[in-house]
Amino acid sequence: MLELPRTNGCLGCGPGNPYGLKLNLRVDPNTGIVTVPFSPTQEHIGFEGIIHGGLLATVLDEAMVWAATWAGKRFCVCGELSVRFRAAASVGSKLTVEAKVEYSRPKIIQVAATVRTPSGGVIAAGEGKYVPISPDQNERMMRTLIQDPATQEAHAVLTRGLSIDAEM
Repeated sequence: MLELPRTNGCLGCGPGNPYGLKLNLRVDPNTGIVTVPFSPTQEHIGFEGIIHGGLLATVLDEAMVWAATWAGKRFCVCGELSVRFRAAASVGSKLTVEAKVEYSRPKIIQVAATVRTPSGGVIAAGEGKYVPISPDQNERMMRTLIQDPATQEAHAVLTRGLSIDAEM
């Protein structure tokens, strides 16, 4: 598993965002499956003791956008997102989010993801359609990634993808 790079201010993964989730996303370079552990805290509740559904949707979106980005070797934005909640998540739960690409076309990448408990129970399932940004936007986005030895290998793969894209 490769640790995916981050941008400083990102709500999902940014270490410099004081309100962010500081997620640590990883990708299996062979399958493209993105995983992220997530343990919600008291600050993440909607109703007392129950994690806010919008927060879970944000974590799903973060994992799915990275799965789409890895698949296309170009950063993507969310064009459509749907989430089905199946059970409540509680404060302190040790959850795992997993996202994988269902299909990829040049202008749209369909991704599915789940939020699971350690026993495999599904808390939420999501699907999203992700749109690759332009090569120029992608190049600008690559420059915002934090240089970190832990993410160096994934960063190199994404950079090679950018170079290939620029040649086309």
